[in-house]
Amino acid sequence: MSVPPTDEPEAVAEPVRATMSVRGATFLGIGSMVGAGIFALLGEAGAVAGAAVWISFLLAGIVAGLLGYTVVKLGVRYPSSGGLIAYLVAGFGKGRLVGIASWLGYVSAIVIVGAMVAVSFGSYATSLFVGRDAAAGWDNVFTSFVVLLTLGINMMGSRLVDRAQSAIVLIELAVFTVFIVVTVGDADWSLLAFSGYPSVSDIVASVALTFFAFLGFSVISFSVGDLRDPAHGLPRAMSGAIGITAALYVLIALGVFGTLSVTDVTRYGETAIAEAARPALGETGFVMMALAAVLATASSLNATLYASGGLTRSLAQSGQFPAFFGRRGIGSAHVGLLLTAGTVLVIANLVDLSAIASVGSAIALVVFVLVGIAGWRRRSETGASTVLTAAAIAVAVIVLGFFAVDTWQNDRATFGAILAIGLLAVLLDFLTTRHHTPDAANPEDDEHATAPNLSSGPRRDRARARPERLRR
Repeated sequence: MSVPPTDEPEAVAEPVRATMSVRGATFLGIGSMVGAGIFALLGEAGAVAGAAVWISFLLAGIVAGLLGYTVVKLGVRYPSSGGLIAYLVAGFGKGRLVGIASWLGYVSAIVIVGAMVAVSFGSYATSLFVGRDAAAGWDNVFTSFVVLLTLGINMMGSRLVDRAQSAIVLIELAVFTVFIVVTVGDADWSLLAFSGYPSVSDIVASVALTFFAFLGFSVISFSVGDLRDPAHGLPRAMSGAIGITAALYVLIALGVFGTLSVTDVTRYGETAIAEAARPALGETGFVMMALAAVLATASSLNATLYASGGLTRSLAQSGQFPAFFGRRGIGSAHVGLLLTAGTVLVIANLVDLSAIASVGSAIALVVFVLVGIAGWRRRSETGASTVLTAAAIAVAVIVLGFFAVDTWQNDRATFGAILAIGLLAVLLDFLTTRHHTPDAANPEDDEHATAPNLSSGPRRDRARARPERLRR
C-alpha cells in the first residue's frame, strides 16, 4: 500500500554533531532501562506474575526487541533528535493524532519514568546514607538532589552525558555480575517451581508492567543526531542495549525469586534486590546493591532528561508543543529540558507513585503501537521487514489487550487513571498546539505538503537545500 507524502520533521535539518559514540548510546539505553525497571518495579511485578517474573521480563524483552527493530529502521531513515515523535510525523503527518501521541509519550516515557526513578533514588539513598529509621523528609531531599544533579549534567551537553553514562553503567554491570553469580549459584530452585506460577493470562498481562522496565530503549533513538554514522551505530546500540538488559533482568529475577519468597519480594518492594543480597553477602551485600541502585537510578534519570531535551525541542519546532519549549534557556539547555526537570521534581515530591508504573507502561505501549503502524506505512522507504514490523505491532496489541482486561477486572482505579491521562493529552494538544497540518492520509488538503527527502547524504546538505523552510 502506498503512503501519501508528508512533511519530514524539521529536526532533520539540524547540523551533524558527532558527539556520542556507539558505546555511549548503548550505555545510555542500558542505564535508562536498568534504573527505570529492575529496582523500581520488581516488587509490583512479583505481585502479578509471582515467581514467573523472569518469564515476564523475557517476554517484555522480546516485545522491546521487535519494537526496537522498527524504531531503528525509522531512526536511520528519518534521523532526528525528536525520536519517536519524529517517526510518527513521518508516518501520519502533523495531525491531531500525532499531537495527542506526543503528549502521551512525553507524559509516560519522560515525566512518569523520570519521577519514578527519582523517587527510587531517594528511597535507596536514604537507606544507604541515613538509615532505614531516617526521619520523614530525607527521601524528598535526595529525590530533589538527583533531579538537580542530572539536570546540571545535561546542561553541559551530550558529550558529558556520554561519559557519565559509560562510567556509571560499567560500575552497575560489575556489581550486578557479582549479585547474579552469588544469588543464582545459591538459589533455592523450589521457590521457582513451575507449579507455583500463576496462569498464562496473568503472566502475559504482567508483561505490560515489566515492559515499563524496557522503556529506556526508546531513549537511544534520541541519540541519532549525535551519532557519527546512525545507519550502522543505531542498530548496534539498540540490539546491544536490549539484549544486555533482557539477560540482566532475567538473571536478576531468578536470583531474587530464588532467594526470597514472593511474599517477601512484594513486601520489600523497591529494596527487594538489596535484601536478596543479604543471605549470601550479609550487610556488605545490602550496601553493595543499594549503592548500585543509587547509581542505576541516577543513570536512568540522566538518560531520561537527555531524551527530553531533544524531544521537546523537536516538538516545539514542528508545532506540536508550544514554541517556548524550544527556546534557549540557561547555557546549552533549552526551556523544554528545564520545564521537564521542574515537572519531574514537583511530581516526584508530591504525587504517590506506588501504582503509576502500570499506567505509564500501558500509555507507552499505545504510543509504540502507533510507532509500529508508522513503521508499517513507511516500510518501503525504510527497508523494514514486513514480517518483523507486523510482529512488533501484533505483540504490542496482544499485551495491551490482556492488560486492559486484567486491569478492568481487578483494578478499576488504574484503568480510570489511564483514561484520564488520555483525556488530558487530548486537552493539552487542543490548548497548546499552534497549528496542525493535515494528516498524511489527506495531503491534498495541504498545499505545502512535500515528500520526505530520500537522499542519504549528510543532514547539513539537506539543511542547505531547504533554506526557505528553515526560515519559516
